[in-house]
Amino acid sequence: MATVTETPPRRRASIGSRRNPETEAAVMAAARGLLAEQGYGGFSIEEVARRAGAGKPTIYRWWPSKSDLLIAVYDAEAAALRAPDLGELVRDLSRHTIDLWRFWRSGPAGAALCGLIADAQGSGTGLEALRERFLAERLAPVRAIFARAAGRGEIKPAEVEDRLALWVGFNWVRLLSGRIEDDAPLIRRTMKVIAGST
Repeated sequence: MATVTETPPRRRASIGSRRNPETEAAVMAAARGLLAEQGYGGFSIEEVARRAGAGKPTIYRWWPSKSDLLIAVYDAEAAALRAPDLGELVRDLSRHTIDLWRFWRSGPAGAALCGLIADAQGSGTGLEALRERFLAERLAPVRAIFARAAGRGEIKPAEVEDRLALWVGFNWVRLLSGRIEDDAPLIRRTMKVIAGST
């Protein structure tokens, strides 16, 4: 019986310090595929490099840590995710949370965020990446929802950061415990608590 051997990916040539678009696309596709198949537990730069046909030094030159690559995967997937402006805090938070959970369920972004959070627990560079590069940018749309609500008088401006932290905590607990099913009533009840409108 003849055995079938896997053909190794074609090795991609480096073009120096500039990113080769073909190699960058291959690395991102490999990282997304690996996260979707194996989750964070099976995610490694070595396996991404093997699948992409790229050298580890190239990957580390463009993404200095595993956390940086996880952020890149998340950001590439999240480009289409927009925070709504429906004119009322509970409606905005509910719609955004429903959309976010669907986004986390539909591709590798949820696994990327779980991996990023896990990486932050065991490494200083992971924690810095989560705090300084991920949270600063990814929370801006939700912070804007709370700021608009403060502008309408629904909450006090001094409460924006506290309510944002409650929203993040709720969503991350649900994500990390694998409970991001489509549950609009639960989300609306929780958003009413976070908005202080119960």
